[in-house]
Amino acid sequence: MPIISALTLYPIKSCAGISLQTATLTEAGLSHQTLRDREWMLIDSNNQFLTQREYPRMALLQPELADEKLMLHAPDMPALEIGLIPATPGTLVQVQVWDDLVPAYDCGATAASWLTRFLGVNCRLVRSHPSSQRCANPKWTGDIKVPALFSDGYPLLLISSASLEDLNQRLLAQGRAAVPMDRFRPNIVIDGVEAFEEDYAEVLIIHKTNAAQQSIQLQPVKPCPRCPIPAVDQASAEVGPNPVDILQSYRSNPLLEGAVTFGMNTIVRQGAGQTIAVGDALELQLAF
Repeated sequence: MPIISALTLYPIKSCAGISLQTATLTEAGLSHQTLRDREWMLIDSNNQFLTQREYPRMALLQPELADEKLMLHAPDMPALEIGLIPATPGTLVQVQVWDDLVPAYDCGATAASWLTRFLGVNCRLVRSHPSSQRCANPKWTGDIKVPALFSDGYPLLLISSASLEDLNQRLLAQGRAAVPMDRFRPNIVIDGVEAFEEDYAEVLIIHKTNAAQQSIQLQPVKPCPRCPIPAVDQASAEVGPNPVDILQSYRSNPLLEGAVTFGMNTIVRQGAGQTIAVGDALELQLAF
């Protein structure tokens, strides 16, 4: 029986995640208490978003939810407190996320100074504005309007542990080290399916035990093209050989003009507002 084996929420785009036992589903992704996935983001002096692609030390920025506050930790730095409900909203700015220009709140000079000091590049922290209309590409969502906040483009990334095991067997066969799942930064990891079976899922259904609740339906909509980030050790921020070069030999996807894909971008078709948990059983319905 397929099950959910891990849940991870990434409050700040391209920074470390928070491992969860339970999470609430929203149309824009996972949430937990007052935190939403990829609700915050770092920007440079031109208001362009920053990621581990250019700044691998972002992997060492570890958020923590404590006493209704978001604390940000980094090596050799005092903790940074980020207000979840600021007394006064920050300055409204327009920020660039890939091809989208969207409104955001600037989180202030203290956060900017702390992050600039740690990363060694002039940067600021921003938070998604409620008026933002950024959405996933309707080409892949079936013209369903799906909010995306600051994610690369979709609210959820789902990967099976069997897919990672398949990759690791190939890495080991070539004398290379296996890699952990966090190199690929999924929100949801599932067990109990064959390698890459998630690629062919039409829908994943979680049946709720409470008869008053609807079944939850998650729909994988687009294979996830991989970038340089899997080369970054998420524990040390060291950049090593990219496992994507192994994937290149067997995961080139004609649907994306030959891009190497690993994992599935996923949307919530039914069940927004409901809770999912590690250990929840899934019914995986294939598209053929």
